[in-house]
Amino acid sequence: MGVEHRTTKTVTKGSPFPLGATLCPEGVNFAIYSKHATEVFLLLFDTPGGEPTDIICLQDRDKFIWHGQVKGLKAGQLYGYKIRGEHRPEWGLRFNDSKLLLDPYAKAVEGKFRNFDNLLLAYDPRPGAGDRCLDTRDNATIVPKGIVIDDGFAWQGVRSPDLGLEQLVIYEVHIKGFTAHPSSGVGSPGTYLGFIEKIPHLTRLGVNAVELLPVHEYYVDDLLLQRGLTNYWGYNSIGFFAPESSYSSRRAPGCQVTEFKTLVRELHRAGIKVILDVVYNHTGEGNELGPMMCFRGVDNLSYYHLTGPAEAPRFYYMNYTGCGNSLNFDSPAVIRLVMDSLRYWLETMHVDGFRFDLASVLGRTEDGYFRSSAAFFDTVSQDPVLSRAILIAEPWDIGTYQVGNFPVDWSEWNGRFRDTMRRFSKGDPGQLAQVGWRLSGSADLYGEDGRSAYNSVNFITCHDGFTLCDLVSYNGKHNELNGESNQDGANDNNSWNCGMEGETDDPIVLALRKWMMKNHACYLFFACGTPMMLGGDEFARSQRGNNNAYCQDNEIGWFDWTLALRNSDLVEFFRKAIAFTRRFPALQRRKFLLGKDLDADGIPDLTWFAPDGGEPRWGDETARTLCYQLDTSEDGAQLDVDRLFFILNAYFEPQWVKLPPLGPSRCWSRAIDTSLPSGADFADPGKEIPIDPPDHYIANPRTTVVLLAH
Repeated sequence: MGVEHRTTKTVTKGSPFPLGATLCPEGVNFAIYSKHATEVFLLLFDTPGGEPTDIICLQDRDKFIWHGQVKGLKAGQLYGYKIRGEHRPEWGLRFNDSKLLLDPYAKAVEGKFRNFDNLLLAYDPRPGAGDRCLDTRDNATIVPKGIVIDDGFAWQGVRSPDLGLEQLVIYEVHIKGFTAHPSSGVGSPGTYLGFIEKIPHLTRLGVNAVELLPVHEYYVDDLLLQRGLTNYWGYNSIGFFAPESSYSSRRAPGCQVTEFKTLVRELHRAGIKVILDVVYNHTGEGNELGPMMCFRGVDNLSYYHLTGPAEAPRFYYMNYTGCGNSLNFDSPAVIRLVMDSLRYWLETMHVDGFRFDLASVLGRTEDGYFRSSAAFFDTVSQDPVLSRAILIAEPWDIGTYQVGNFPVDWSEWNGRFRDTMRRFSKGDPGQLAQVGWRLSGSADLYGEDGRSAYNSVNFITCHDGFTLCDLVSYNGKHNELNGESNQDGANDNNSWNCGMEGETDDPIVLALRKWMMKNHACYLFFACGTPMMLGGDEFARSQRGNNNAYCQDNEIGWFDWTLALRNSDLVEFFRKAIAFTRRFPALQRRKFLLGKDLDADGIPDLTWFAPDGGEPRWGDETARTLCYQLDTSEDGAQLDVDRLFFILNAYFEPQWVKLPPLGPSRCWSRAIDTSLPSGADFADPGKEIPIDPPDHYIANPRTTVVLLAH
């Protein structure tokens, strides 16, 4: 076809490892895996939109890795590949050497992938071309290019804070959305550098870990752009080594790498760990009708999980993700790609761990079933770098729900915690037993496999669904602006609007919503496990009832920082709740709370109560109030407080609660009552209010109360 070798550069054999483009003293070593290719061409560019200056046919191949060293090249060099091979889509072979391809190991990308005039398609979309006719139009001048990167960076001796999972308070946040709104007041809105300017907000709040929505380079879907929308969340990865370029200042090609490292360094300097939300379950290339940008043209058969009828057994893509394709984790090439990517982000970019999107896909074997002993999980557990990283699974995909079933090295987003606490909060019947399991660390899910309570990442809200404010403001989703007639997004939100749908100026409804949000904060931070909050919940950020704002790169998806001032009392409640967990180490226990005596003082670590002081009626469908006592005597630093007593009243009427008796000259004091006005709802340390009379407490409707024993 149209691509042929032509270069004035000196090209030597080079090395098959490492994969990607690697600076060396004499130039740059290039290495790319393609098992089924017949020829591989490296194209070099001086400008993003220019013609290639050199087309180099790589002559050497070892273990299906094509490689060569080009002398004289430096950091900043732009490059891509064209790959020749059979075009037999029915057998999974989709080579098309008219199309420029991104290196799967590119460390930075110049430009954004856009399917201008359908030039990213492998098939000719023009009338009369036929369904499977190759599109031979060259697209080299419009396709984004890989950038050769120098890995050097001034880390200034800053190291990651030494914190265990049980000490973490995780803040889930979108890099751009955090500062894109004009109210953020930062110098570089919506960027890695702009994010740095808001770190003081996180430290004041008490957050010590951020979970960043995807920062891998992603594909911008033209179908969304035509509707005035975009892939805002970034769950459409096309470069697993490259930081998203649009979050940089764009001062120079490749600056996204340095600016992302700067953000990591400054978060670590502030005592905050960095967890990346990573999307290895699928790529932005979509289904068999999608664009060819990278993996499909490099070696479709090696990277994707394929299927089809007898006459075309590998024409279609398995769609466990709902995004058109699924990477094949039974393939050594995929496992190597993902492992290399993870190690790169840990060792070179200095992040601390990962949350794996739709992680059940990573455990699907050749027969399609999930197994915790799958090859990828075994490979991770044996890796000396990854086995020490934070590994968090989103333990489901569109076909399987695997909460509690991941390997012992992994923590999990505990979807059952979210669902149970939402149902209990709004007064659903029959929730008491489930609430007991969730608050005490979900030992029913994690207690038999060697994991501890902190392996349960507890959350009430996350990016996917309602914000906390919307959870208490809407009975149903309102996704009309997504352009899908409100058909997208989950229907089972377990939300309650407190009596009025959406925005209101009714002071009674607004007051109830605020203390419902405070209840949720208490459930989250005081439960046994690792808490994760959705960024902006601390000041009642709303998405106007949109529970699927993946495409809303606008004020719906951005943080309105004026809310932090208007709801400063709520911010203060969140701050005090987080500080409370640090004040009492019993709230950060690694062990499950199972009612045992941990320090031989005769008081169990956890004791459950009904409002009348007896055993809870776990099976009573009408019971909506649960009380429990924690023994804090082993905390040491709090010698004057040896017990905490919690009242969770989800009933719509007040509850008279009998308090456990204390010894002579001792009393219970109120630290928290979410129904009280701001300022009185959360007492400062040492200023708790003694209970009088001392034997009972009347908990207001839909209220959380915390008492201290002095």
